[in-house]
Amino acid sequence: MDHRSGSRVRRRLRSLAWLELLNVPLQAWIWFGVVGWPVTSANLAGFGLFVLVLVEGAGYWWAKLQQLATGCAPLPGAGAFSVARAANVPLLGVGLLFIAWRAVTDPGAGSWPGMAFGLFAVLEHVNYFHVQLMYDTAADRRHLRSHGLRRAHLARDLDVWHRSSHVEKTPLNP
Repeated sequence: MDHRSGSRVRRRLRSLAWLELLNVPLQAWIWFGVVGWPVTSANLAGFGLFVLVLVEGAGYWWAKLQQLATGCAPLPGAGAFSVARAANVPLLGVGLLFIAWRAVTDPGAGSWPGMAFGLFAVLEHVNYFHVQLMYDTAADRRHLRSHGLRRAHLARDLDVWHRSSHVEKTPLNP
């Protein structure tokens, strides 16, 4: 990778990380402050799930930036991301069940926004840990048109980490 494209990639990774983190207070301010959605247990639960995945996403982009800067392989913090991938599933499930229960017992503004946040958190989890759902660059859109959905970047990094951490250590393979 030449210097210009490398600096462009680093700039993109930094902006992705900062945007994920900026979205936490920005979305809270927009939806709870400006729009005025009520701060209820269901809405906070959904928002909390949303924040969890945004912070994980920011962590991934920072780790990817560190990996690029140091040339290390596998991804720094891959073990933690692997744990997050597994832990998110029950957290998202329990959170959505709680929000659904609140939506049934108290439908409306006190629960539906929380459900929307929770469902968006599930989509973000899929986007980071399984299948890329965000296609925001020309190269991404070309790939989508010609090959369809692609495995998420973090999922591919975790595959590399998993393969490298489970290679049997022998005298010929230290």
